[in-house]
Amino acid sequence: MRKLSKSAGVHPDRSEGQALLLVLLSMSVVLTIVLSILARSTLDIGVSSRSEESVRAFSAAEAGIEQALVAGSTGLVTIGNATFDAKVTYSSANEFILSPDLYSGESATVWFTSHDPSGNLVCPCFTGNEIEVCWGKEGTNPNLPTTPALEVSIVYLEGDYTTAKIARVVVDPNYSRRMSNSFSDPSGGGICTIDSKKFAFRYKFNLALLRVNTSGLQLARIALLYNNNMGHPVSVRVFGGNLPAQGVTIESIGRSDVSGGSTRKIKVTRGFKELPGIFGNVVFSQGGI
Repeated sequence: MRKLSKSAGVHPDRSEGQALLLVLLSMSVVLTIVLSILARSTLDIGVSSRSEESVRAFSAAEAGIEQALVAGSTGLVTIGNATFDAKVTYSSANEFILSPDLYSGESATVWFTSHDPSGNLVCPCFTGNEIEVCWGKEGTNPNLPTTPALEVSIVYLEGDYTTAKIARVVVDPNYSRRMSNSFSDPSGGGICTIDSKKFAFRYKFNLALLRVNTSGLQLARIALLYNNNMGHPVSVRVFGGNLPAQGVTIESIGRSDVSGGSTRKIKVTRGFKELPGIFGNVVFSQGGI
């Protein structure tokens, strides 16, 4: 009996099954890509929306700062889809860290008198006798040519403003320079710490020993010398009372009221008006010259 040979071709049912599998695989790949694109698009839209809300809230907070600089505390103010609330505060303390860091020749003002809302000098005023100035970044080598020296110019009155006088204190931690500039030696006692910030040098002096009329104290101009390459921080601490406010602190909170909202806070400090440092080295005259 002769046997029939099997056909070498593919069975029709098996061919159709393979085609269906390929179609399903292709659809799975396409669906995965589409879902990935949709997820990414949704994420990008969410990020863009949050970014827009954040910018709107930040702009509202900035508007609050600008408004408070002109008119003082604002209360809650609505602008479009956002609100801001700005508060102006004056604070007194027995120690302050001056800002920003000072380079050689730059100066900052410490006020012994208070200011009214119009900027006029009024009391209560500081009437203590002792002042400590701390300066220099922690770890500063006192023997380098660029180590900062300190100059403090204290303006006080013996009566009215025609009796204004200046007392100066000059201090240099660099021993070799002191041999030529005759500055004073900084106080001992190691590193000075004010408001958790450490300073390399310190000097404490008594106003009575400088023959300063403490009842007529107006301001102190603090300058650093020799540090042309780097700015250094400076702070002031007083004894026998608190210094009056050295400026105004404005805190503004901006909120966006769209899509759940976003909140941003800005805090700035504005010092009181002061004369440029060069005026401490010229002649003053209330009349014509």
